[in-house]
Amino acid sequence: MSKKSEKPYVLRAAEFVYSKIIEIKKQNPEINNIQAFENFMTTKEYDILSSGEFHDRWFLELENNKFIDKITKKKINEETLRLLELQKDSMVRFLMKIPKLYYTKSHFPLEISQRAFDHLWRVCESYEMWCKETNQENLIYLNIIE
Repeated sequence: MSKKSEKPYVLRAAEFVYSKIIEIKKQNPEINNIQAFENFMTTKEYDILSSGEFHDRWFLELENNKFIDKITKKKINEETLRLLELQKDSMVRFLMKIPKLYYTKSHFPLEISQRAFDHLWRVCESYEMWCKETNQENLIYLNIIE
């Protein structure tokens, strides 16, 4: 039986990515995790995350609700907001997207695309590690940390 554990706010973006990659895999059961991540990098959800819009929407929602999170019903303190701002900045920096330059003529990903892929992978790893450490095994679908 898994115990209920409150998810840290910094995992909200990771959970977003993870759930979208699961959706891609469910729609395309023949693909592996790497292909699912690459597919995710072509979605509007990736654009929302990589542009900072994901965090901007969340921050606006928090501001409009006096910094009370709608999921936890708890007030988010300034320190956590600063951490979330840093997370947003790193997402924008690492997930920079340059359309039409994703692959070189040899079909190998460009360094900037590889950096984005690696960042997404680490984000999903951190989500799975939290799931494992808090006995949320039922939330682990991709088995990245195995």
